[in-house]
Amino acid sequence: MMMATYSQEQRKKLHPHKFTLLIAMGSIIMMFAGLTSAYIVKSNQVNWLQFPMPPMFWYSTVVILISSLTIHLASKAFSAREMSRYRTLITITAALGVAFVVLQWLGFQWLQDNGVQILGAGSNAAASFIGVITGIHIVHVLGGVVALLFLFFRAFSRTRKNYSSTGIEMAAIYWHFVDGLWIYLFLFYMYVSG
Repeated sequence: MMMATYSQEQRKKLHPHKFTLLIAMGSIIMMFAGLTSAYIVKSNQVNWLQFPMPPMFWYSTVVILISSLTIHLASKAFSAREMSRYRTLITITAALGVAFVVLQWLGFQWLQDNGVQILGAGSNAAASFIGVITGIHIVHVLGGVVALLFLFFRAFSRTRKNYSSTGIEMAAIYWHFVDGLWIYLFLFYMYVSG
């Protein structure tokens, strides 16, 4: 009875790594809230450029939403010790993460091709703002992709003995977070582009 109670109490405690991750995510939210607020304030400038968002941003939104589902299913498969299913789902999630970054890159190429210079000579502050905000988000996504690739290689490692679910749970929390952050940015871009 005491063992069962002790085990339940242990499960209720937040893992220190998860706590650190939540603090980091709170800081990231504050940063993006500040950046998007600054965009709205700056948009009152006379020469502020309005431009349509690239179609690739729609595709990348669909991709990251699907990847959020696959990492959720991967986490459940790991907990159920369905390792073959877990390997398949974590592979798909890692591939979707890379696809998201590629689509974002293509989106900026589309803007360049349509006369919206993001950085350098001939650029507009509005486009540069979008470039910086999205670029910072991509850096955070790349951090998640690195974590996914680590889990991918570990899933196929023959020497792996540790079956702790903390790694996949933290990766899933972070991936859902960057997914939600992109949805926020995507809706914000749709709003400011008119």
